[in-house]
Amino acid sequence: MLNSGGSVNTHIEALKPSSFEFPGFEKGDMFDLGHPLLNRIAESFVKAAGIGAVQAVSREAYFTATEASGLGSSNGTPPDISGHKKNRFPDLRGGNSSKSLEAMVKHTGKESLQWGLAAGVYSGLTYGLKEARGAHDWKNSAVAGAITGVALALTSDCSSHEQIVQCAITGAAISSAANLLSGIF
Repeated sequence: MLNSGGSVNTHIEALKPSSFEFPGFEKGDMFDLGHPLLNRIAESFVKAAGIGAVQAVSREAYFTATEASGLGSSNGTPPDISGHKKNRFPDLRGGNSSKSLEAMVKHTGKESLQWGLAAGVYSGLTYGLKEARGAHDWKNSAVAGAITGVALALTSDCSSHEQIVQCAITGAAISSAANLLSGIF
């Protein structure tokens, strides 16, 4: 159906609920804290914290479902997956539902904080290094990834010197590879 302007009217746009739209979520203008660095850190933190919360709850739902179906035993779960069970919410199966809910909220909050910290630190460092050096390249990504890896290692329950160094190296490698591959894809 054509309207008077000659464009095609679609019924999809009329049926699209506006309650599912987040203004500025894709454009990067969710916050205005007075400086682009602060805006970028806050936006990265909020977005990644939400993703971390979903990841934490989804992981617990997966392990609960596999245990209930009998796949959680040593013969049904592959060895590379069964090793991650130690990251589950340890107090989720409390004596009552309020204790379980409290444990889930506490652990989901910790996961969200860690994801938000990683995103905020990385985003702020890459922005600051780009402004300081005048270039955005793999070197900025490597430094930001290494420092972010150290920050994440320090938030774990028992961080050793070896774990901190390993997280720094891993963070630098992953962020450098992502930067180098971003032009290819």
